[in-house]
Amino acid sequence: MLKIRLARHGRSGRPYYRVVVQDSRVQRDGRFIENLGQYDPIPDPPVFNVKHDRVAHWLSKGAQPTETVHRFLSKEGLIAPWQEKPRSKRADAKRAAANSE
Repeated sequence: MLKIRLARHGRSGRPYYRVVVQDSRVQRDGRFIENLGQYDPIPDPPVFNVKHDRVAHWLSKGAQPTETVHRFLSKEGLIAPWQEKPRSKRADAKRAAANSE
């Protein structure tokens, strides 16, 4: 499965990230298929640049963005905002039992 995710670069305490397309089985900073852009969290406001046409291409091929990348892409207007998946009744019951103990 293909993922659109952030790959960390930069020195210690001064990170910047590349937005890349990778196979989901590859390490975070490992081999990637294509570099789509970059994210720099240090300046105020943070800088997020991507190639809109290439992101649309990979999304059409079935690549799934991580939750963080999904948030950034929705701010750019490329995809719909992130929505939590509904939990099952079993998960709710398990959570309630853990909280009551």
